[in-house]
Amino acid sequence: MIRLLRSRPYAFALVLFALLLIANIIAQPGFASPGNWPETLAIFAPFAIAALASTPAIMSGGGGIDISIGPLMTVVDMIIVAVLLPHHLGAPWIVVPICLVIGAAVGALNGTLVTVFRFQPVVATLCMNFILTGLATQIEGGSTPQGSTWWTNDLASSFGPIPGGLITLAVVLAIWFALSRTAYLRNLYATGGDDAAAFSAGLDVTRVRILAYTTGGLFAGIGGLALMAVLMEGEAGNATMYTLVALAAVALGGTAFTGKRGSLIGSLLGAACMYLITNVLSAAHVPDTWTNAVYGGLLLVAVIFSAGLAHATQARAA
Repeated sequence: MIRLLRSRPYAFALVLFALLLIANIIAQPGFASPGNWPETLAIFAPFAIAALASTPAIMSGGGGIDISIGPLMTVVDMIIVAVLLPHHLGAPWIVVPICLVIGAAVGALNGTLVTVFRFQPVVATLCMNFILTGLATQIEGGSTPQGSTWWTNDLASSFGPIPGGLITLAVVLAIWFALSRTAYLRNLYATGGDDAAAFSAGLDVTRVRILAYTTGGLFAGIGGLALMAVLMEGEAGNATMYTLVALAAVALGGTAFTGKRGSLIGSLLGAACMYLITNVLSAAHVPDTWTNAVYGGLLLVAVIFSAGLAHATQARAA
């Protein structure tokens, strides 16, 4: 079992996902109905993309973490609903590039603060968390802005036979797949595993880590678009909603917070587990006030499990 988890760290999340899926189908017989897939995937997409966006920074090692992903998604959502749509700038060829640029720019700034200015990752991204939360509140003003367009409505349902949530997830995974066809992913694993050795081997560790944060920010820009499509409004109170969920999903998916192992597939499975847990708790009429407690407990269990696996690996290597 330990050997399987070392080679496939997401195996635990995969087994848990299967069990939770069965539990959801039993609790809600219509859950697996194809007619519900577009809505289910649209709601799941922001959960999943938040986890995927949090993964590259953690994989880059050096204590890398980005806790500004949730607020960044909210700011992107707010800008679309409160700024672009009221000014009749809701066309996809306008909205999508703006979302991507905002996300990538914030991610690059986080990466620069961490690598060039030597801020601790948690400090740098916590500061960005506060800045983005305040910006979202400022954009919101005294009322909750609302709006949608034909294509964002389709993202919340379907583009023809294809669920919109599946499209946003596929775009993120396609970008990651494209990166995996280059040397970058190997460099990211090398940097996360041992940055000193990677530097000695000639890798530009600073550039690798900045690109990791930039990639996470880019994914968050897509996540903000997915969030806006589902909510059709901008609410500053959502700014920190996905932060804990994303980190718990990443840990549950087998990504080590030390940066030595991880994958987007694991984070996707971890996010699916978090979503299914939320759904089954709702079906069981568990009060919402317990949801964050469950998330925190899962995060604690996942981190302890990850640390135990790392210890077993080191003991075997010794």
